Amino acid sequence: MFSAIVLAAGSSRRFGATKQLHLHDGKPLAQHAIDAAAASGADEVLVVIGHDAERVRTALRLPDNGRLVFNIDHAQGMSTSLSSGLLSMEPVSEAALIFLADHATPSAQAARSVVAGWDSSRMPVVRPRYQGGVLGHPVLLTATCIDDLVLLEGDEGARAFIDAHPDLVFEVDVDEAPPIDVDTPEDAERLVSGI
Repeated sequence: MFSAIVLAAGSSRRFGATKQLHLHDGKPLAQHAIDAAAASGADEVLVVIGHDAERVRTALRLPDNGRLVFNIDHAQGMSTSLSSGLLSMEPVSEAALIFLADHATPSAQAARSVVAGWDSSRMPVVRPRYQGGVLGHPVLLTATCIDDLVLLEGDEGARAFIDAHPDLVFEVDVDEAPPIDVDTPEDAERLVSGI
């Protein structure tokens, strides 16, 4: 069994508004990540919310196997949302597939490739390597990493752990462009214009 976790609790300071709710192709940014998570084959989909939680909650549609997790410490950075999601997984879950709610073009196929890479390698960390050698999300983290991951602080998510343990990482080649990260209004404009 594996879980999918969508990190959607951030305060969007650089964006200037709740970017999880920014509409792209007719639905909120966070919904794209939720839909890819649901299509990944995960046994459960956890959506971690925090900033502007009530508006985010009412704007999103969860799959039948989805549930919301409220991160009371969301203002302290992404690491707290990651911890909230990991600690909310079903106890029998062997791994977590981590999605970011501000990725406008997450790929369910890339997610399935990461899961297949985990099935074949059984490595503690599996991440996709997109066209051009770009490393990205979704990243799969096994339950054996949780004790270390919940100790992380700040806004880096799992990156610090992954960088410190390259021997635990398996990379899967994905013949796609990496997901588009939307951090600023300019990013959202480029997304619409296709630049």
